[in-house]
Amino acid sequence: MVLVGLLAALPALAVPGDTVLHVGSKRFTESYILAEIVAQTAAPHARTEHKQGLGNTAIVLAALQNGSIDVYPEYIGTIDQEILKHDKPASLEQIQRELAPLGLGVAVPLGFNNTYALAVRGDTPGVRSLSDLAAQANLQFGLSHEFIGRADGWPGLRQRYHLPQQPRGLDHGIAYEALAQRQVDVIDIYSTDAKIGRYGLKVLEDDQGYFPRYDAVLLYRLDAAKRFPAAWAALQQLEGKISATDMIAMNGAAELQGQPFAAIARDWLSKSSAQPMPAKDAGPATERHLSDVLFAPDLGRLTGQHVLLVALSVLLACLVGVPLGIVAAYRARLRQGVLGVTGMLQTIPSLALLAMLIPLLGRIGIVPALVALFVYALLPIVRNTCTGLAGVPRGLQQAALALGLSRWQRLWHVELPLALPVILAGVKTAAVMSVGTATIAAFIGAGGYGERITTGLALNDNAMMLAGALPAAALALVTQALFELLERRFVVRTGRA
Repeated sequence: MVLVGLLAALPALAVPGDTVLHVGSKRFTESYILAEIVAQTAAPHARTEHKQGLGNTAIVLAALQNGSIDVYPEYIGTIDQEILKHDKPASLEQIQRELAPLGLGVAVPLGFNNTYALAVRGDTPGVRSLSDLAAQANLQFGLSHEFIGRADGWPGLRQRYHLPQQPRGLDHGIAYEALAQRQVDVIDIYSTDAKIGRYGLKVLEDDQGYFPRYDAVLLYRLDAAKRFPAAWAALQQLEGKISATDMIAMNGAAELQGQPFAAIARDWLSKSSAQPMPAKDAGPATERHLSDVLFAPDLGRLTGQHVLLVALSVLLACLVGVPLGIVAAYRARLRQGVLGVTGMLQTIPSLALLAMLIPLLGRIGIVPALVALFVYALLPIVRNTCTGLAGVPRGLQQAALALGLSRWQRLWHVELPLALPVILAGVKTAAVMSVGTATIAAFIGAGGYGERITTGLALNDNAMMLAGALPAAALALVTQALFELLERRFVVRTGRA
């Protein structure tokens, strides 16, 4: 109840305003770029906000349904088979009819088809089509986690082509490098990936026609078109404007030349009334100095968001965890239950917890991120509170009792002060852990250093990932140093050596 009450006091941080058109994107290059095009197209007609890299289809769809975002770029094949769970391709009219009861619609075909495919190295012998893979059981598959789990991905593909291989889960951002380094032999790709030509890959023919079309469209809330009529009219002008050649060139500008997503979108929009962008070789990847990325203008904003997430989550964990630790210390029958539940919560995978919290709380952003971080911070605080109180010498407890102190007076004036160094050590552990765990907040649009890490993963940009990881590491060191200073002050004040 304490947690719920405190979260309710954060409406300005948690609830998106009706006056802002929120554009979402998934965590891969093309989705970032298309969302930027959408946001910049609508910007002259409405206030816009791009919530970047919200994760996989399930997370972005949940954000759309609960109103945390209003529109995001999607693909017909994904809507058809992954969202609506159709076994066979449905017509656009049927898709529209089934989306309408959900308050959603699909519109603005952008002009290109970005289908799934499998690819191998160009020197891989004896493999030209997907059917050839059935006779190559020794090939190592490295497939993206979403593709492995999608209804229109690996399960159906394996059944259609009778493939004997067992794939390894691999982030799409690093799959090309893993293939080039011969750590895997087969990866899933998007047909508009810029790195296909760069790495000289062989795209395998889908000779049995398994993959449906993945025409890029906008999936949107029906009320968004009514709330932002001028912006929606502008977005409809994008219909048919982006060719596959354009998209490959824009992906290449991001992945091979290191250009920012916003700049790529702005450049395309400035040229969109002219000829399509040429599909030229993007040249060698542009090397950026780590210092340039590390001290980019967004460092202050990301630091503020990260510190806010850590501070609030640890504060909430203290408000709940210390009382729970007291209960565990003085109620032996409840001790194992309290410690067991908090320990179990610690084992829930972070992304799974976030995916569950979005529909439960009805929003993305800071509130589900705070709940997740609060859950992970509980265990060290509860355990150390219980341990610290259990370690208070019995003689001191008996002396306090002989002085006539009540139960609460003994706890407040004797036992908690003596246990405080141990409790602070638990809070310090929770805070340092939270600094690292808070990077997951970027997956649901809550900001922090994770924004840089997720972008770096999407682009396989080591400098960008380091620019997110290094400030997080520095903040963890600062947090630990501050708590050690605090512990020393209390040790001196209580006279304990």
